Amino acid sequence: MALESVLSSGQEEAPLEDTVVKVFRCSKVVKGGRRFSFAALVVVGDRAGTVGFGYGKAKEVPLAVEKAVKDAKKSLNKIPLIGRTIPYQVTGKYRATKVILVPASPGTGVIAGSSARAVLEYAGVQDVLTKIYGSTSAKNVVKATLDGLLRLRSRETIESLRGVEVEIIKRW
Repeated sequence: MALESVLSSGQEEAPLEDTVVKVFRCSKVVKGGRRFSFAALVVVGDRAGTVGFGYGKAKEVPLAVEKAVKDAKKSLNKIPLIGRTIPYQVTGKYRATKVILVPASPGTGVIAGSSARAVLEYAGVQDVLTKIYGSTSAKNVVKATLDGLLRLRSRETIESLRGVEVEIIKRW
């Protein structure tokens, strides 16, 4: 049934990929020693404009990653892209973290730290510059980067909201 719907629509949806951004280890001291538990921060995306993140906790790492992937698939978001980059400069904030995302010329690549890079690459952004101010904890950076991406609007959306035509100024 699913194969027929894919063939009839003529458009195949890109499969979701996931990556573990960071694994956190927590210990609890008990009478017999230490008990460890783990938490995983995971980013999921199709590298074509859809991205989400998830957080899962368990007694073992593989179970924590599995829970995080399941959580990430529930929170997927669509990101407007122009070619290989973002439409315009934007700032994302989450608590003590501020991430500035700047569109870059073709061939620049993703200039970002590991946490922000995971979100941007799985969203499908291939040319972007980033700068992080404040806290650099992985959880905050992932959330601030996603906040910045969610603040982006496509040209059509802006035109319909304002009721005017928007012209594009080429910088490169």
